[in-house]
Amino acid sequence: MQRIHNVTQLADLDDDALARCYAYPRHLDEPWVRANFVSSIDGAFTVDGVSEGLGTPADKRVFKVLRELADVIVIGAGTVRAENYGGAGTDPQRRIAHHQQGIGGHPDGAAPPIAVVTATAQLDPGSKFFTEAEVAPLIITTSHAAPEQIAALENAGAEIVIAGTASIMPAALIRVFAERGLHRVLCEGGPHLFGQLAEAGLVDELCLTTAPLLVGGAGGRISLSASTFDLPMTRKQLVLDEDGTVLARWARR
Repeated sequence: MQRIHNVTQLADLDDDALARCYAYPRHLDEPWVRANFVSSIDGAFTVDGVSEGLGTPADKRVFKVLRELADVIVIGAGTVRAENYGGAGTDPQRRIAHHQQGIGGHPDGAAPPIAVVTATAQLDPGSKFFTEAEVAPLIITTSHAAPEQIAALENAGAEIVIAGTASIMPAALIRVFAERGLHRVLCEGGPHLFGQLAEAGLVDELCLTTAPLLVGGAGGRISLSASTFDLPMTRKQLVLDEDGTVLARWARR
């Protein structure tokens, strides 16, 4: 029988050890794009339109760790609306400790900004995404967006970046982060944004939680793109929880 390497039981990992499992590469000089998703055993990434129904205690624990390691969290506008996003909610002391260990975080514990990719800037400035933000959200949009909508989001405290005319190309999105020194990128969805980044060859890593559920229905998959593509990945680690949750980390070859 062949032994499967890099398999760990979640119960054996304290918070520091779990963070080290998900450490970003050291001394990055360009963005490293990590995506994080949860899906059911039969491939659904939402239940009744949101991912919350799939979240196990193990998934929620890793979700928090990944945020505490990141320089920036990037999501699509549809995910902001569907998941009722608020602020990043990270622990400042954990962020400082991660920075001191060289695995991520921030030197003064500041929370990572959440960047939203939206061609039209059609977001509600009165939503908790803006009212509960710990740091200014980064709205990455196009010159096609209505000036009055951009002004409303700026008044709500957002930083606006124009990164395209009618659409935002994946390379232009990553360039926004590179210009700001935000090298530890965490993509939390949705499937279209993740699919576009993967199709462009810009995804370095995927952290995928498989929840011990069969849900059926007509739910979509975690990656959607205009065309099929081949992006070979290699399994870097498996973390297993007693409830059956499987936490896998895949890296581009």
